[in-house]
Amino acid sequence: MDKTQTIHYQEYSADQLSVSDQDLIKEAIEATQSAYAPYSNFHVGAAIRMVNGTIVHGSNQENIAYPSGLCAERTALFSASAQYPGMPMETIAIVARNENGILSPALPCGACRQVMIEQQKRQGMNLRVICYISNNKILVFDRVECLLPFVFEM
Repeated sequence: MDKTQTIHYQEYSADQLSVSDQDLIKEAIEATQSAYAPYSNFHVGAAIRMVNGTIVHGSNQENIAYPSGLCAERTALFSASAQYPGMPMETIAIVARNENGILSPALPCGACRQVMIEQQKRQGMNLRVICYISNNKILVFDRVECLLPFVFEM
């Protein structure tokens, strides 16, 4: 039996986003500056807005002993959980810069998506995900299942 899965998201240009979402993308861009990416030269930044308005940054941290590094999304998610235990996360924005410093498309890897879904379930409310593709294309997912429809569960 064939079935179809539909992925729900909104697509905006940067200037169509709310001011708070534009600010969160700027925070994620700022977070790319602290990335340690000497091997891939792909600097990823993530910024999480907590429900109280606090912003938590994360950036990718590579290591010569691959896969010992960590993605920006998980760095931000784990940092937010450690610093603000029990406080829900409202939105995460993800941005990347290529080796020339130019903003590049950024979507979370499978491991990051799984960590995001667990955080969403843990906090009992949706976690919005904003992915920078270009100034003319920002993808907004209202909940993590839109990025990872068949999640791993136990």
